[in-house]
Amino acid sequence: MAPTNKAAYQPAQKANTLEMRTAPYTPPGEGKIVVKNAAVAINPIDWLIQSRGDIMFTHLKYPFVLGSDLAGKVVEVGKDVTRFRVGDRVLGFGRAAVKDVNDAAQGAFQNYTVIRADLASPIPSNMPYEKAAVLPLGISTAAAGLFEKSTLHLELPTEPAPPFNGKTVIIWGGSTSVGCNAIQLAVAAGYEIFSTASPKNHEYLKTLGASQVFDYRSPTVAEDMIRTLKGKSIAGALSIGKGAAEKCIQVLDKSTCTNKFVAMATFPVPEKEPQSFVMLRTVIFFVSWLIAYKFKGLIKGIKSALVTIDANSGISKHIFVDFLPKALQKGSYVAAPEPEVTGRGLEAIQEAFDLQKRGVSAKKLVVSL
Repeated sequence: MAPTNKAAYQPAQKANTLEMRTAPYTPPGEGKIVVKNAAVAINPIDWLIQSRGDIMFTHLKYPFVLGSDLAGKVVEVGKDVTRFRVGDRVLGFGRAAVKDVNDAAQGAFQNYTVIRADLASPIPSNMPYEKAAVLPLGISTAAAGLFEKSTLHLELPTEPAPPFNGKTVIIWGGSTSVGCNAIQLAVAAGYEIFSTASPKNHEYLKTLGASQVFDYRSPTVAEDMIRTLKGKSIAGALSIGKGAAEKCIQVLDKSTCTNKFVAMATFPVPEKEPQSFVMLRTVIFFVSWLIAYKFKGLIKGIKSALVTIDANSGISKHIFVDFLPKALQKGSYVAAPEPEVTGRGLEAIQEAFDLQKRGVSAKKLVVSL
């Protein structure tokens, strides 16, 4: 008899409150596992889809189950899956909202989630589920920005890490979920890291492996970084957050680079949603910004690309299958940023959305289930 499942559904496009409903239990297909979730984490994309569903992920079939980050126990495995057994403790990356998936069964915000086995990693017995849940989307995005052929195409991380290769990577926005993971991944691949954050988070980023950290609010932050980078060879930049891409162009333009490239992990959107012709005006804003940015980079000989996660490229498999299990077990990679548990039960997810909208620094909001 199948377990009883329950989910926090996004009931309709732009509905402002999640609804708790009974959900079907879906057995795992080929290459998949089912996880009974013990903790889920919140990402900005979750509440952005909720509030701007008419212009973001318009392919979704409502009611829908959102959520990418989960941790829990394996309860069922597909017949061809050999990496996991029932009872294994794992973290996993749910891809429900991706256009070629579009499957509510793969959303994190429910009791039982179907995920691809190659997008899951075993976690150490002493790691709380709440801590493990902070990783999946953050590490996936960071890896896509650093290692895909379409972005920085850096050497892949290994455990143990290789010796320093003499190259420096700029990670603008280091205290974000993506930034905390990007720092660790790049260090595990042999690179030196220059990053930015609020002063209160500088020491934290250094514990993750950053060599130098600069105050992103300083009016001279770009000049300060350029001066400190003198004599170093830069392998590119990963920009995270508003205004980060422009700052990265400024730094790369005045520095010695082996790769004048900015991987942009933050998509530009209007600060205030237009009141009329919403989709048209949003698209116009995005396209005009991108053209202007590309043109500015072209003049300075700097290339760029938006970061997108391609779960079939081989990078995700390297992270979740080859690298992360060993690195977590050895303690050379830590779950970052730190979790902040905001409540318990699926009913607490909407409140976590609302808290996340107000802004979070060097923390990731997590709900225990």
